[in-house]
Amino acid sequence: MKTVFKILGKTILIFFVASIFWVILLRFCPVFFTPVMLKNSFQQLFNGESIKIEHKWVAIDKISPQMTIAVVASEDNLFMKHNGICFSSLEKVKQERKAGKRFRGGSTISQQTAKNVFTFGTRTWVRKGFETYFTFLIEFFWSKERIMEVYLNSIEYGKGVFGVEAASQKFFKIPAQKLSRKQAALLAAVLPNPKRYNAQKPSAYIIKRQAQIVALMPKMGKIEFLNKK
Repeated sequence: MKTVFKILGKTILIFFVASIFWVILLRFCPVFFTPVMLKNSFQQLFNGESIKIEHKWVAIDKISPQMTIAVVASEDNLFMKHNGICFSSLEKVKQERKAGKRFRGGSTISQQTAKNVFTFGTRTWVRKGFETYFTFLIEFFWSKERIMEVYLNSIEYGKGVFGVEAASQKFFKIPAQKLSRKQAALLAAVLPNPKRYNAQKPSAYIIKRQAQIVALMPKMGKIEFLNKK
């Protein structure tokens, strides 16, 4: 029994050291591929499809500030204030869902970044545990600007389309740096379910959601790192 606990202890220690090293490494290196992209690739193979992942990393200074404002408005309006998990926002979302509204997701941008970059995104409590752990790590080791940069470059905007640069090129034929407020809001509008919603052929619901996001964007609080751009 002592041997089992010893092995378990060493395994946990190795995991902690390796995870911290991984997070620090990605603080400085572009994230070209994620576990979620890998999962999508296997799903495509399983469905008899050819693997098609569209992704191109770009630095945050090559992304329109409108995109940052749009996702903060739609996904996490307290992004600059919380430490990864926003309990007051979770309660508000719960109340909105009870009232029949579905405008924002329950996870913060930091949580979504952790989910996409450090897990396979499966809907299990184990994944949620790892997501929470990595959320605290990136909030500690990364800046808010870096979290936003990785988030915008790693989330899925359409089937097999990852990152704002690939999405902007595919849907609008322009680089992410030139996205307008309405275009950024449209991309943000599909984020809750990019496999169901289509930014290229938006439904009436997505058009309505886009308008709501556009209306919210000027009301967002100060996002300090955008002042450098």
